[in-house]
Amino acid sequence: MTLPARLAAVYPSGMTVAVFDFDGTLTRVDSFPVFLAGAVPPLKLAAGLAALSPSVAAMALGRLANWRLKEAFLTRFFAGLPLANLQEKARRFSSRRLPSLVRPAGLERIRWHQEQGHRVVIASASLELYLRMWAESVGVEDVLGTRLEIRDGVVTGKILGSNCWGPEKVVRLTELLGTLQGRVLYAYGDGEGDRELLGVATHAAYRSFQPGS
Repeated sequence: MTLPARLAAVYPSGMTVAVFDFDGTLTRVDSFPVFLAGAVPPLKLAAGLAALSPSVAAMALGRLANWRLKEAFLTRFFAGLPLANLQEKARRFSSRRLPSLVRPAGLERIRWHQEQGHRVVIASASLELYLRMWAESVGVEDVLGTRLEIRDGVVTGKILGSNCWGPEKVVRLTELLGTLQGRVLYAYGDGEGDRELLGVATHAAYRSFQPGS
């Protein structure tokens, strides 16, 4: 797949940006639960999941915002943890477990954009902490993810700023690039949280790496 000749004549490769959602788009499953399973001791995880089950049900019924549920998980499992400790957990996850979750077709598409000289961006509601580590391993520098609040080197369990989902992806992308005008924007997504991102794209791809799509 190449950039249409009409657009290629107007926009140099440096003005072309490819933005990828992560969970469900580049990966086969949601990475956050897998991260929790490896980062939290089994007994603590089981007890926490049981305690949080009413909140999970509330979100499923539309009575609780997804970012509030995520923050509840972060607070339950990571509040009070030294950042260095969580960084080490993220490092192990990003190098040992996360690569096996990535769809080969998605990774191939990232590499195609890199070969064309396009700027590649990961935009995801998952934790920027481990996404950035994985992205660096495949040569991607720009990562927009959900950030953790840190105070005095300790994780508070709160989200810093907004959950990187839905319209927040476009806000964060605009902050990164300065403007979306005058750019050719490829966007890849798979769900409701990508609707706004796909809506501003020059070329929008929905669930394009899933079998049969």
